[in-house]
Amino acid sequence: MPGIPLPACVPAFVLPETDSAFDVYLYAPFPFLDMWAAIVQEFFDSPSQCRVVRFLLENGFGVNDEGRIVCNGIEIPATHIGKAIGVDRRVVDATARHILGTPVLREIFTRLRAAPDLSLVAEALGLSVITILPRDAHQKGIVSAAVRVLVEHDLKIRQIFVTDPYLSEEPKLVMIVDEKPPAIVFEELRALPSVKKLII
Repeated sequence: MPGIPLPACVPAFVLPETDSAFDVYLYAPFPFLDMWAAIVQEFFDSPSQCRVVRFLLENGFGVNDEGRIVCNGIEIPATHIGKAIGVDRRVVDATARHILGTPVLREIFTRLRAAPDLSLVAEALGLSVITILPRDAHQKGIVSAAVRVLVEHDLKIRQIFVTDPYLSEEPKLVMIVDEKPPAIVFEELRALPSVKKLII
């Protein structure tokens, strides 16, 4: 975004081409660049409110029509949000009101939903977790190349998700499969040009 300085809590970036799979966890019908542009414009003078917005995005928390922070419709007290990120409850409430008063942000945050992360309970469910740390998270084709390896070995994927490279310091691709993959799968994944590190 030439000519517009970014607040410290918003990473500077140029939007690359991405796999469609990267978009599945963004539940609002707006390009990511437009969303960050709106956040920059609306919260440029308030770093503390910008921190709240980023925290909501990282966790899939939304805002309901009453101005309350929610997770899949369940209200979360502003004091809890404030304590988690080190801001006053009133900053959280002010941020929610600000979001509702801004049409593009209202459209985004009233639609956000949090999805379950099966990687935390995979062992108990008898599932296997494969985590890939990419060399360049902005590179196109990371997801499709990794999924192709699993499909070629007839592995059933139960869940797949990525951490957003604009919100995470260490972006990763996580794939959860029904059974323990054979060693050749790990070898082929490690051999992919986009893979920096494989965690199993």
